[in-house]
Parts: sequence; structure tokens; C-alpha cells
Amino acid sequence: MKDEQLLRYSRQIMLPQMDVAGQQKLIEATVLIVGMGGLGCPAAMYLAAAGVGHLIIADDDVVELTNLQRQVAHSQSMIGEPKVVSAQQTLLGLNPDLKITALQKRLEGANLSEAVSQADLVVDACDNYTTRFAINSACIEHGKPLVSGAAIRMEGQVAVFDSRSPISPCYQCLYSQGGDEDASCSENGVMAPLVGIIGAVQAMEAIKLLAGIGESLTGRLLLLDASSLQWREMRLPRDSNCGACGSSRRSYGAKS
Repeated sequence: MKDEQLLRYSRQIMLPQMDVAGQQKLIEATVLIVGMGGLGCPAAMYLAAAGVGHLIIADDDVVELTNLQRQVAHSQSMIGEPKVVSAQQTLLGLNPDLKITALQKRLEGANLSEAVSQADLVVDACDNYTTRFAINSACIEHGKPLVSGAAIRMEGQVAVFDSRSPISPCYQCLYSQGGDEDASCSENGVMAPLVGIIGAVQAMEAIKLLAGIGESLTGRLLLLDASSLQWREMRLPRDSNCGACGSSRRSYGAKS
């Protein structure tokens, strides 16, 4: 680690559970973030600032005026530009040592599988169930931990699904495929700071998993009611009959 990096990350390094060893793990890590919207923006910014060495960011959309209320990595001057280009500019402004792979496309099929295989961890910051289920399946296939977040109206949730652990549930253990249609922010609205809170929690969980510190949210679901600012926690058991992780479950022997 260079002297400049030691200074940049000094406030993290001084934490006993982190130290230089934990920071070095972040620097050597690769994180895939699917979605550069309300959740992906704060998650990516905190991971970049904290020193994750390589971020793969994926989104097929362009910046619109309505995004600026909550998608804090984008600016007025970037309206009409691809979100991954806008986010890349912001992230490099935070941390010029960061390596960024910008994928201006919707990840699906072989492209999604390849992107997940290249990462140490995946942050799901997308806005539709079809992609969430596909990300979940790819993470199981490649044995990658998944940090999942969602937010709409004044409600948010965060969970960690770690397919390396034999006791961890997966996203499909929580939600069955073929359920209700996606609820969108464009139809239901969303409060700006809510996505920042959920995205920041996703970044925190990612850092803990990558550095091997603390206790992750694996097997737990956090639910936030922002109108009363109350958190609830639910335990999530693994469903032995789950179509994604049940019968063909593989154990990777890693700590959750």
C-alpha cells in the first residue's frame, strides 16, 4: 500500500478490526454493482471512497432530470449521458486510484454470468424482479455473496445472501418467481434520502464481507419504515425446497 493510500484510508485503518490487512483486502477486491440509480449511486460512492479497488458498474439507462432528486452520482450537466459514464466520472473524482469497468447494457444471460464470475461480491441495486432473480441465480452458480437492497415510497429493505454458506437463504427463498408485477418509483414515488440510507447500508455490508469483519446480515432481512424511522429485523431461514438453491445447493466453506 502506498503512503498516500495509508493516509487516505487512515480513519478506517485505525479501527482495530480493520487495520492494514482489512484495508488491503478492500484494495484488492472487485465488486459488481448492478444499477446506477438511487441505490447504486450511494453504494458505489461509499465503496469507492472506502477503497474498493475495482468496481464493475452496469446500467443501460441514461441520466434524466427526474433522476437527480435521488441519484446522487449524477448531475445536471450529465442529463442525456449514459448513467455508467456519469457515475464513472463522479467515482474517479472521489478516488482516482479506483479501477472502473463501465458496462452500458442490461446484464442478462451469459453477460450477467460473466460479470458475476469476475467479482468477489455483487451489489444488487436494480429496480425489477426479473433481474434480481437472474442475479441471484448467477451468484449461486459462481458462489458469490449478494448484497440486496430495495426502496420505494417511504419503505426500504436490505439483506445479504451468501451462497458460500450452507445455511444462507437466497433471494428466491424470500420471494417466489412469477409473483406480483414490479412496483416502480415512477408510479409510486420514493423519498430521496431513503435510497441513500439503504444504499449506504449495502455498502457497509459489502465492506464487512470483503474485509472479513463484523457480522453480516446473512440470514436476516432489515426493513425500514422511514415515515417513523423504525427498523424491523426478520430472520430468513433457507428454504430446502427453493428452486434456486434447494436441491442443488453447493457449500463453499466460507464464513458468512
